Amino acid sequence: MPWIHPVLTVLAGYLVLGITGFGSALIVVPLLAWRWPLPEVVALTLLMDAPASALLGGLNLKQVDRGELRRLLPGMAGGAVVGLLIADVLPARWPLAALGLYVAVIGLRALQAPGGAVRLWSVHWAPVAGGLAGLVQMVFGAAGPVFLSWLQHRPVDVRAVRATVPAVMLLAIAAVLAVKGLAGQLSSPTLWQRWLVLVGVAVLAVALGHRLSRHVPTAALRRGVCALLVCSGLMLVWRALR
Repeated sequence: MPWIHPVLTVLAGYLVLGITGFGSALIVVPLLAWRWPLPEVVALTLLMDAPASALLGGLNLKQVDRGELRRLLPGMAGGAVVGLLIADVLPARWPLAALGLYVAVIGLRALQAPGGAVRLWSVHWAPVAGGLAGLVQMVFGAAGPVFLSWLQHRPVDVRAVRATVPAVMLLAIAAVLAVKGLAGQLSSPTLWQRWLVLVGVAVLAVALGHRLSRHVPTAALRRGVCALLVCSGLMLVWRALR
């Protein structure tokens, strides 16, 4: 019984990842943070994201934009270090509230229909985008929207965006896990026990989501995911402030 909630949460989050190419952490981290401490949930999600993103990136390897990966990587490493310092200084409730607000805003913005032409961003902003993504990934484990926003403002094909987000996420995960490992935050036996139980669910859900991606109506899925993000984010803010 104690595993029903985590298993269903991971199943839902990684189905979304398999279908859309991002979004697993936005679902998994807030919902698991209801039961387990946020730093442990972030570490667990990163350890599940690594094989899941590798699988999804391998399924779309030919469409990955490698140039964008090289531009973002240096900033991601620096942002991960800054995020580690911030997470150690702030009281636990404030990162939790910030995560809830971040997730809710992402959901609300995604519900808004895009209007007009998208303005392209200069390649010179890549270190800034990478640094912000590394910081968010370290503190919240949910930098997918940051990467997606960057790629949507770059001259990248729509199909390449779906393939590149998991690939760049894998690099961000590797950078953050390296920093966490050096800081001794991956040594908990409980963390690895939970990972052994849930990682299989995550990988299977990604594979299933990839198969379903051609059959699920995009608009309906988008509305459902956005509504879930808004609700889970606001509930997380309420819990943190209490």
